[in-house]
Amino acid sequence: MAFYEKYTSRNRDDFATLEDLQKNYTLNVPDNFNFAFDCLDEMAAKTPDALALLWVSNQGQEKRFTFEDIRRLSVKAANFFIAQGIKKGDMVMLTMSRDWRFWAVLMGLHRMGGVAVPATYLLTKKDIEYRMNISSIKMLLTTPRFGVTQAMEEALPECPTVKKLAVFGSSDGYSLPGGTDWIDFDKELEASPETPIGRGTIASDMMLMAFSSGTTGYPKMVWHDYTYPLGHIMTGCFWHRCEEGGLHFTISDTGWLKSLWGKMYSQWLAGSAVFAYDFDKFSAPDILEKIEKYKVTTFCAPPTMYRFMIKEDLKKYDLSSLKHCTTAGEALNPEIYKVWQAGTGIKIFEGFGQSETTLSCWTGYPWMQPRLGSMGIPAPGYRMIIADEDGNEVGPGVTGEICIRTDQEGGGKPFGMFSGYYRDEKMTQDVWSDGLYHTGDTAYKDEIGFLWYVGRTDDVIKSSGYRIGPFEVESVLMEHPAVTECAVTGVPDEERGFAVKATIVLSQGYSGNDELTRELQTHVKKITAPYKYPRIIEYVQSLPKTISGKIRRVEIREQDTR
Repeated sequence: MAFYEKYTSRNRDDFATLEDLQKNYTLNVPDNFNFAFDCLDEMAAKTPDALALLWVSNQGQEKRFTFEDIRRLSVKAANFFIAQGIKKGDMVMLTMSRDWRFWAVLMGLHRMGGVAVPATYLLTKKDIEYRMNISSIKMLLTTPRFGVTQAMEEALPECPTVKKLAVFGSSDGYSLPGGTDWIDFDKELEASPETPIGRGTIASDMMLMAFSSGTTGYPKMVWHDYTYPLGHIMTGCFWHRCEEGGLHFTISDTGWLKSLWGKMYSQWLAGSAVFAYDFDKFSAPDILEKIEKYKVTTFCAPPTMYRFMIKEDLKKYDLSSLKHCTTAGEALNPEIYKVWQAGTGIKIFEGFGQSETTLSCWTGYPWMQPRLGSMGIPAPGYRMIIADEDGNEVGPGVTGEICIRTDQEGGGKPFGMFSGYYRDEKMTQDVWSDGLYHTGDTAYKDEIGFLWYVGRTDDVIKSSGYRIGPFEVESVLMEHPAVTECAVTGVPDEERGFAVKATIVLSQGYSGNDELTRELQTHVKKITAPYKYPRIIEYVQSLPKTISGKIRRVEIREQDTR
């Protein structure tokens, strides 16, 4: 059953045209909306035996959970947190990888009003200290894997707000860490009562706080209220095209908000089950095998992962269950799109958003065909403009900053958009004032309204009077078989201001030399405007990246100016 229809103006298949969708798509959100009570409980009541979650461990262990299973476990989780002294508004950090307990825990926190703070298991002691202290974390709940408990214990002496530590996995054979008072979550969850608790939240309360994965500076604390899940109806029901009886697979670790784009709210609202594979290390053949074995119907992964998957012989795998594929997190190179479609018969539909938003720009509806290299058009509910440095909208073909209008004339704040940066009013006002939110990303709009990504505002290269976006040069380089990954940046140049530089990770079997450099430069000149070609090419073993896998061009620029 598609539960999202209760909150939308019409069923997704009732919209006759794209114009109809853009003008008439609206959401109806109750003042005291809470996903755990209003959605999960209703799903459990109406379809108690329907599959909600299919979880597979790194060792191949399988667990299946119905909506009634998740509801029951979430009530027990809520009572667990209450018993530990967690109150409404208290921050609880969740470092849970892709473990099945995450779904029950998050719903449990929603029930009792605790604020969930997802965190990746890749964090170091320094990362953990920063996050705990700046957000006043009160409790930690973590996986026993990846050395996370050790890093947390090392950080604890510098983190006075943390009062409770819990680790799961004892029922899977893991031992509790020694030397600190770790709560055995599995044991306590099993003992927690199934007594329902009353609703104590309203829609505007803080539900979730996440650290952004920016490519510069310290992560920002982005907080969302209880309307956030309904803002993702467009994500899962319309863009992912999840459907009743389907199985959706979004790869993301639960430490990132991208996991909530594709692992819970809107997939369930569409009547689809979620597939969660708790792997230790990404392997393209492994992921393709899982899609084949479990008959995944809808799939979402960042372009980086598609890039590795297309290096495999896609014809070796039976991917016939796939009906729809999507990508987000970084710009999609056209070459990846072409090879994936040739190997699977499935197009990749791109989407754009941030930790601060839900899906805000997209391709994916039946009337919309991807335009190779384009990020699509603004999603219904989002009024996006391309603006100059003064915030004025520019015309087609002119590169500017992607901005979102949130004033009443622009339709107000979209559902699912963030409420601000926690404890940083100045930063909030720096990016969001006078009814205009500045995303920090640049693009240009073509004559029919499609947006074309250029890069972060700091990444645009100004060379000899030209403004050159790194993505357009990277896309051309990625078409060459010698290139597995690349990052394009500007380096200071006395004559041009900045010269274009490409930092390249080569494909297996290629070696960096002057002949290959000339070949790559000629390749770029033939396909795009000659002034964009990289005058400098450096070959490296790997590119600097954020914890979430985004290329840190800023680090390359800093290295080049030392």
